[in-house]
Amino acid sequence: MDGDGKEVKELKDTVDAMNSSDYKECFKAEYQQTVIRYQELAAMLEKWDNGELHFTPTCPRSTYNMQVRAMTDYIAVLEARAVMEDIIL
Repeated sequence: MDGDGKEVKELKDTVDAMNSSDYKECFKAEYQQTVIRYQELAAMLEKWDNGELHFTPTCPRSTYNMQVRAMTDYIAVLEARAVMEDIIL
């Protein structure tokens, strides 16, 4: 959700918050962007696993697995910071 209570589904939906002078709004946008990118990568990998991918990845699957783990860890750090900084995501 963004500051207006709208669900954020695409990166373009985070632009206003990313450009805000309020660091909490920028923080929320960073979190939302990371989650969106993680979800898109996870969806791609699911299609790959199901033989539904419409292109051939150039990186080995292990590289994508490392990226998913790093993104998961980063999301967890942002969520922990949000709690400590009283930011409602």
